[in-house]
Amino acid sequence: MARLDAACTVDRYAGEGSMPRDEMIARLPGKLAMVSMVTDTVDAGVVSAGTDLRLIANVAVGYNNVDVAAAKARGIVVTNTPDVLTDATADLTLALILAVTRRLGEGERMVRRGAWKGWAFDQLLGMQLRGRQLGIVGYGRIGKAVGVRAEAFGMTVAHVSRPGSGARDSGLDRLLSTSDIVSLHVPLTPDTRHLIGQTELARMKRSAYLVNTTRGPVVDEAALAWALRQRLIAGAALDVYEKEPEVHPDLMSLENVVLAPHLGSATTETRTAMADLAASNVIAVLSGQPPLTPVT
Repeated sequence: MARLDAACTVDRYAGEGSMPRDEMIARLPGKLAMVSMVTDTVDAGVVSAGTDLRLIANVAVGYNNVDVAAAKARGIVVTNTPDVLTDATADLTLALILAVTRRLGEGERMVRRGAWKGWAFDQLLGMQLRGRQLGIVGYGRIGKAVGVRAEAFGMTVAHVSRPGSGARDSGLDRLLSTSDIVSLHVPLTPDTRHLIGQTELARMKRSAYLVNTTRGPVVDEAALAWALRQRLIAGAALDVYEKEPEVHPDLMSLENVVLAPHLGSATTETRTAMADLAASNVIAVLSGQPPLTPVT
């Protein structure tokens, strides 16, 4: 904020959560740049209200919350914050993999409710990672970083690109049917919405786990709850949800699900770097320089 204050006049939103859409529209006229969070819906109506906008700086690597086509049609640059959150999100992915395969959530709940009666030879047996296959759907920066970490645990890594580049035709089915853990790292697009539904879950091993740290709507949560209840897969770990902050009620009651509150990039270092990169994009564009990380 100090960097932005030094470079331009800043109109801050002081409320909790996302700015209401009507207020956003009312405050946009006359603004040259807008800094948006992943929870802000910057649709065509919002974009059109920004009659003087030159830049929308989205503080996230994904930008499905911004109508990029509408912005491009009005000559507005959209930027994101790639690279700086790769390691944090990859670390969180491995944390979720370990949590669900070693049943850490179940164990902590057991301890907290006073149900743990001491060590037992067959208590909460999980799955060892060494020798298992991790299937990565979406092999971009984060997917590759997850693969490196998985190999350090002795796992083999299989991967497919996102739909639109051959994933559905050239290996997604095979990856689902052969992997012990499937980790999702595709952006949310019309092609990837409900990429994982009943059909895909039914193709997975009954001993397999699903991990989602990308965007909630990539997974059909109702289908996932069904698959878990039917024991078609062994478990799931989620950091993102279809209708955040809502979670499908059937998932809340299942023991074999790890639920995290969208913590993928939540380290002090990463969130600071994201904010700094967004500020750098604003300062660059308003001073007549090209943006650092444009998506349009």
